[in-house]
Amino acid sequence: MDQSASQTFDVNLSNEWEDDTLHEECGVFGILGHPDAATLTALGLHALQHRGQEAAGIVSFDGLRFHSERRMGLVGDHYTDPATLAKLPGNISIGHVRYSTTGEVALRNVQPLFAELEVGGIAIAHNGNFTNGLTLRRQLIAGGAICQSTSDTEVVLHLIARSRYASTADRFIDAIRQMEGGYSMVAVTRTKLIAARDPTGIRPLVMGELDGKPIFASESCALDIIGAKFVRDVENGEVIICEIQADGSISIDARKAGNGQPERLCLFEYVYFARPDSVVGGRSVYVARKNMGTNLAKEAPVDADVVVPVPDGGTPAALGYAQESGIPFEYGIIRNHYVGRTFIEPTQQIRAFGVKLKHSANRAMIEGKRVVLVDDSVVRGTTSLKIVQMIRDAGAKEVHLRVASPMIYYPDFYGIDTPDREKLLANQYESLEAMCKYIGADSLQFLSINGLYQAVGGEDRNNVRPQFTDHYFTGDYPTRLLDRDGEAVGRKVSLLASNG
Repeated sequence: MDQSASQTFDVNLSNEWEDDTLHEECGVFGILGHPDAATLTALGLHALQHRGQEAAGIVSFDGLRFHSERRMGLVGDHYTDPATLAKLPGNISIGHVRYSTTGEVALRNVQPLFAELEVGGIAIAHNGNFTNGLTLRRQLIAGGAICQSTSDTEVVLHLIARSRYASTADRFIDAIRQMEGGYSMVAVTRTKLIAARDPTGIRPLVMGELDGKPIFASESCALDIIGAKFVRDVENGEVIICEIQADGSISIDARKAGNGQPERLCLFEYVYFARPDSVVGGRSVYVARKNMGTNLAKEAPVDADVVVPVPDGGTPAALGYAQESGIPFEYGIIRNHYVGRTFIEPTQQIRAFGVKLKHSANRAMIEGKRVVLVDDSVVRGTTSLKIVQMIRDAGAKEVHLRVASPMIYYPDFYGIDTPDREKLLANQYESLEAMCKYIGADSLQFLSINGLYQAVGGEDRNNVRPQFTDHYFTGDYPTRLLDRDGEAVGRKVSLLASNG
């Protein structure tokens, strides 16, 4: 299978500009019983492309055998080709878009992963991270298991293989009951499409229906692109088994594999990850982000002439800020959507272009004005520094940075690729004033944690039993972190250099 010839450039371009973002986790999609299963899966993955741009994969089953196409690069680079889709026949299909939060960038780690087991073939794809994945991997290898990838999805396959239950569904449930962390998952067998969500409900997963056929996806926008109907969210700790019966009908069996704890959706789905047209946990992502800007304007007002978003993530919040404050909204920064990460070799001279590769100041809207610059989040601050300087270079009299989420203090272990704690801006400076001086703004303010909770859920944070997963702001991790705290600390997975 082919890989992008510019893969080396992708890796090398992880400079301070690229590192100053919270990289998307992954996205999953699955459909059962539809004659155009693979094509619909490709379309669904296209809608989920924002969740992972390193690689994409699809597995289908045609009644006799499984078919797999896994490629490095974007969905549109490969799965718009009719010849590729022709290699994926059948009416059952699952797919995955990937950003590597565990495991190196290599084709062998691209999901879905497939295995032939005693009970038949099974393919699995998941979004998120297992916080005991390395610990379980170490135990499996000590017991004689052979691991071919560095993805913790493979751990699930081994646990299914070792389970003593008779059916694949029971083996699947037995396996995920041993997993900890935040995840949503889809799996396919010869007759079944299985979907599961972690007991805490950290990662989202929705159920849809098209022509009477069940669909699962990480976000509702993947249903919209194929004209499917939203049915409901998969509940936290729920496993849904859809199976084609002998008469062609589809049975749906929903079971609880979790321990009945309250759901705590990841707040960063609303702040950054989910597409604004998605509905996550019954809440419009766009409305939540606009509310963040409204609350930010109430908490951190400033005399200014224009509100400018950092595109694209800061746009809904900037609209909310402008409407609440009465300050005009303008597109003072234009994003270039057509510049990839690999269009040119990243020499030091090219890196000096920095932010201008993706963003350009719209001087007509900025020159001579006091600007409120609204962004969705700040990680290391290096991007903010460059954008503030770009706005000043375009003639702004003042630049006031407003961030529509709280300061990020802690790393994530549930599928978000965050920098080391000491590299986070909030941990590098003792005061807001020092951060502001580093960034070069005239003032800097972040949304409060209660302001964020109000924007998303309509009430303040319950400090005894938080309604959402918010550890990156508060340090309150909703699960055990066995790999971080236990024996797996300091252990690295061996890496085999691979060209495919």
